[in-house]
Amino acid sequence: MGVHTLSDEFTSPIPAPKLFKALILDADNLLPKLLPQAIKSIETVEGDGGPGTIKKITIAEGTHIKHLKHRIDAVEEEKLTYSYTLIEGDDLLDKFESISYEIKFESSPDGGAKCTNLSKYHPKPGVQINEKEIKASKEKGMAVYRAVEAFLLANPEAYA
Repeated sequence: MGVHTLSDEFTSPIPAPKLFKALILDADNLLPKLLPQAIKSIETVEGDGGPGTIKKITIAEGTHIKHLKHRIDAVEEEKLTYSYTLIEGDDLLDKFESISYEIKFESSPDGGAKCTNLSKYHPKPGVQINEKEIKASKEKGMAVYRAVEAFLLANPEAYA
């Protein structure tokens, strides 16, 4: 079975550079504060924040997943793009060789942002793709976006 690719797009009233800075560049600090019920901590275990860096996301107690690890594949602040590959921890990795994500933020005419997330699921041989599991995983990711957006709307001076 080949690569299963999904593309999601959403808009935000937050300017693209500000959303990128909060959601991508400062995620290690911001996400555990905004989502303590889901994320205990995010730490760099290898690298300097650029391509090849390994990040460990420790999940809050109360779930069977203890942590996730992802590898940064590219981060381009001037282009507002970020890509990474999930390499450890998610239940989906039992069924997939890898799961990679490409995120792009673009400024919209109204001063906000258009965000595109391209996800590529590389299944292990003989594995059937379960759309419900993928959808549930993507919904968790969307909740993170919305939490950061709500924080930035409530704190317009943040990341100015």
